[in-house]
Amino acid sequence: MASTSYRGPYYGADPYRSREGLTTRTAAGSDEIQLRIDLLNADLDDEITGLRSQIRQLKGVAQEIESEATFQNDLISKLQMTLVRAEAGVKHNLKQLKRSIIQEGSSHVVHVVLFALLCFTVIYLWSKISRR
Repeated sequence: MASTSYRGPYYGADPYRSREGLTTRTAAGSDEIQLRIDLLNADLDDEITGLRSQIRQLKGVAQEIESEATFQNDLISKLQMTLVRAEAGVKHNLKQLKRSIIQEGSSHVVHVVLFALLCFTVIYLWSKISRR
């Protein structure tokens, strides 16, 4: 019987024994692990029942993780689509803004210059009238 601190050449299978009644043996030249069960030292029915309940719990946890991962993936996909649409909308609006600035920009400058000339004319005439 192997001791608990022994780590065999098969990926450390010995530390996963559940009782002293279970030991591993090296198979002749293969990657398989042979398991010897000592029935005198182990109550296997209780062990199997406990393992089955743990497996059921793990299956439930795995299903919850799978459903949460699916939900998160769907949410990320929707957010990516929303981001793509928003990015396309921003690009479209920037193109329209540039186009309108180019088309209306020159007339805007003319309006500003005419307003400035009008203001200076009004101030000049007001100063001439107030000196008299």
